[in-house]
Amino acid sequence: MRELVEVLRRPWVQRGVRASVAAGLAWQIAVLLPPTLSDYAYYAPLGAVIAVHPTVADSAGAAWRTVAAMFLGFGLAAGVYELTREVPNAFTIALIVALAIVVEQWRLLREQASWVSFAAVLMITVGTDDPGAYVLRYGGLTLLGAAVGVAVTTVLFPPMMLTVAVDRIAVTRGLVAAHLVDMADAVRGGTVPDPHDWARRGAALSVALDRMRTAETQVERARRANPRAARWQGAADRVREQSRALDRVAVLIDDLTDLVAEFQPHRRGLDRVDDGTGWVLADALSSLALVVRIPYHHGPGRDARDDAVDAAVGSLDRLTQLLRSSEVPDDEGFFALGAVTVGVRRSLHALEAHPRH
Repeated sequence: MRELVEVLRRPWVQRGVRASVAAGLAWQIAVLLPPTLSDYAYYAPLGAVIAVHPTVADSAGAAWRTVAAMFLGFGLAAGVYELTREVPNAFTIALIVALAIVVEQWRLLREQASWVSFAAVLMITVGTDDPGAYVLRYGGLTLLGAAVGVAVTTVLFPPMMLTVAVDRIAVTRGLVAAHLVDMADAVRGGTVPDPHDWARRGAALSVALDRMRTAETQVERARRANPRAARWQGAADRVREQSRALDRVAVLIDDLTDLVAEFQPHRRGLDRVDDGTGWVLADALSSLALVVRIPYHHGPGRDARDDAVDAAVGSLDRLTQLLRSSEVPDDEGFFALGAVTVGVRRSLHALEAHPRH
């Protein structure tokens, strides 16, 4: 049963269920209409499928933009056809398509703009005998189906897109923590990985961050006009907080990459700031990685996150104290270390990592 629930939480499964239900309902409603419409009932399921999108806001937007684009295409084709009856059909079709492409540049139509030319070609090829009836059948039934699609999306477990966002945050969190641990090991062991290896890791992390940001944006869109938004307010807020916190830590990782791969602290005198500074920096990075891996507390009592936070704060305090007592103002490694120290502090703040007890 639990596995079934997990499958049903997948966005593509939910969309498939909603689209199927919406198409069936749209067909059933259409066949109950008068024969002039029910004979073309298959247009209604088309509108339903068009209108079923990952979020309620996207469904409503796609529905009205698609129908508007269709009616624009129908009207354009009918008007041009009437004005060019005396010219060859090839010229009429070419002119209609050219004008339809111009109309499609209207930004208000967005991704649904291509329906203008599609509807225009349909009208000129099969609907010119009775344009009014064709517009009523095709446009009207598509509009009916789109309304059903929006209604089903709103009522039938309207998606909050939380599952995808949580999964992508988890993937990004793992990459960020692993990156921090690897850099801590490099500083502690006095080794510098190949720059191409760092670039490859950075590229993988950038892709994960982009996907995470996209998922966060989808969650924000899914909250609009969604009857489930209030129920899942806390989960959506946590998605936003975790996404932005990991973004902050990713900025630190960029600085650390420069420090470890380019400054080569074990060769450029970073440890001359004070004996063992590199080790303290490594401890701070390892502790920060552990905080990243444990994003939440598990109750009011002391837990593993408290231990990780205390270790990170302690390492950061030692690193800060070494910087304050240092007298190496012109050392390039010293300035880099100062920037990293500030970055670690800001990362802990973004992760809300502060002692509770």
